[in-house]
Amino acid sequence: MVSIIKFSSEDCGTCHRMSHYDSTVSRELNLEFIDVPMQDTTIYRKYRKILLAQYPNKEGMGWPTYLIVRDPSAEFEILGEIKGGMSKGEFREKLKDLISRF
Repeated sequence: MVSIIKFSSEDCGTCHRMSHYDSTVSRELNLEFIDVPMQDTTIYRKYRKILLAQYPNKEGMGWPTYLIVRDPSAEFEILGEIKGGMSKGEFREKLKDLISRF
């Protein structure tokens, strides 16, 4: 199963704006959508190892950061990423382009 994991902050306006369409677009493209608000320590702890594999000290992350991951609950593999704010159409195109590679 391929999933898209969104790492975001409750204080991030861009993260909030994208929440109006990111999960819908992800599901339209047959991806499991996992929302990880950084302030929710229970959820964050579950996916922390994936984030730190890509950003060991969290430098260079965008708000939000989306990681496309195969098998996030086990021996995960990071397949790609999207970071920062964008329109619904741009998000859809970037995501389609990424998933077309695997």
